[in-house]
Amino acid sequence: MFTGIIESLGTITDVQTEGTNRHFTVATPFAHELQIDQSVAHDGVCLTVVAVDAAAGTHTVTAIDETLQKTNLGKWRPGRRVNLERCLSANGRFDGHIVQGHVDLTATCESVTDQNGSWVYRFRHEPGPGRVTVEKGSISINGTSLTCFDSTDDGFSVAIIPYTYEHTTFQDLRPGDLVNLEFDIVGKYVAKLLGK
Repeated sequence: MFTGIIESLGTITDVQTEGTNRHFTVATPFAHELQIDQSVAHDGVCLTVVAVDAAAGTHTVTAIDETLQKTNLGKWRPGRRVNLERCLSANGRFDGHIVQGHVDLTATCESVTDQNGSWVYRFRHEPGPGRVTVEKGSISINGTSLTCFDSTDDGFSVAIIPYTYEHTTFQDLRPGDLVNLEFDIVGKYVAKLLGK
């Protein structure tokens, strides 16, 4: 389980294809602390560490075809920066919201508006069951826990403060880019119970 509080930015250094799988090598400041079999959220996608090169400061994860089809990972290339979060420790603070690392679908960034001290991002997604946002409710975008507003059946906006902008990949995000969405788990269960 994750919280959506981004721990660090990583950089994709290598991408290898093996059958329908894709292996991503990621440079990260905490590679020396990782172990094989650990879960790390990469742009909100929970992936298992399959190799660690502490000396090089990298780790490797594998994405299967299902993950590549349902997320933006299929577009990852060397040089791309990604948001990283290690799983929540049992004695850690719960600062964001419950994030499972199970991406529901991708959304398109429609606009980025500079508010002279903050930024407003608008996103559009396919409507459907369980794809629910509410005013002032939680959403995970590329693994980042954020608060929605201007919520509709197929879109919503979020406001980004300078700290979040500087410490996540929101600074790299442009209109037309795909992002990974994970809707609030509580909202998904409520929607399921209500048949929505």
